[in-house]
Amino acid sequence: MEKEIKKGIKNLNKVSEINTATLEEIAKFDIHAAARSALSGMIINYLSGESKKYPWEILSLGSPVGIKSSVTIGIVQPDQMIKSIAESEYPIIKIKMGNEEDILILDGLNKITGKDLRIDANGAWSCAKAEEMIFRLAKNKVTFIEQPTDIKFVEEWNHLKVKAPETKIIMDEGLNSLEDYHKYAKFIDGVNIKMEKTGGIIEAIKIADAARKDNKLVMLGCMVESSIGIAQSIYMSSKADYFDLDGPLHLENDIAEGVFYDRESIEVDREIIGGPKLKREILNKYISE
Repeated sequence: MEKEIKKGIKNLNKVSEINTATLEEIAKFDIHAAARSALSGMIINYLSGESKKYPWEILSLGSPVGIKSSVTIGIVQPDQMIKSIAESEYPIIKIKMGNEEDILILDGLNKITGKDLRIDANGAWSCAKAEEMIFRLAKNKVTFIEQPTDIKFVEEWNHLKVKAPETKIIMDEGLNSLEDYHKYAKFIDGVNIKMEKTGGIIEAIKIADAARKDNKLVMLGCMVESSIGIAQSIYMSSKADYFDLDGPLHLENDIAEGVFYDRESIEVDREIIGGPKLKREILNKYISE
């Protein structure tokens, strides 16, 4: 990744002037998508600091308000998962599924109240199992299913919910570009957009705009990453319906300040002009190295 970012910086050195058009140029760089995303975030934060405008204002985006993120429960023993869900202080829970014991979780979910439950199968179900799980999850009032099968079975997705038409199926794996969206749009109810897959905010906005035009749901997701990593998603949050931006909560220590969590709510510091700020101990660490 370091090599890819350095390759991108060489390309940036050929740019005569750094402005918002530079973001379009970065989107065309022949480097790893995560490296393009990193450089895009850098440029947005730079332009924000130089102009004294908020980062989202640079791209004429709405202010990031009302962001309520899910928090992920990973795959462990079913009884442990149910206990973690029931005892979690967070009201919006994304449950990872995709193994042989998924069926054992269903009875436990039926007893959980006061939680907004969402399911992410990470493409691990067969079509037959997906159809069964979607039907049974819908009976448990879970109607948000992310990536039920491998992308190669996407043409079957509309058929998987025949017995649970209220269920919304969201695409994650396989959605890397606007071209991908147009390829799969008729089979899905919504998209999960991740900066590390789209290559940054420019392509992400294009996908979100296309999805909203088609009355699809837009979700902004992340990997396990710092608040700097999720910053671009925060900047374009006005274009989304759902958020799965709990990456920094899974780190022992976030490396920056400016984005903070009040349980499920994500808020930004009014001093976030220039982007999230690296913590002093992190700066000192890298300066010393």
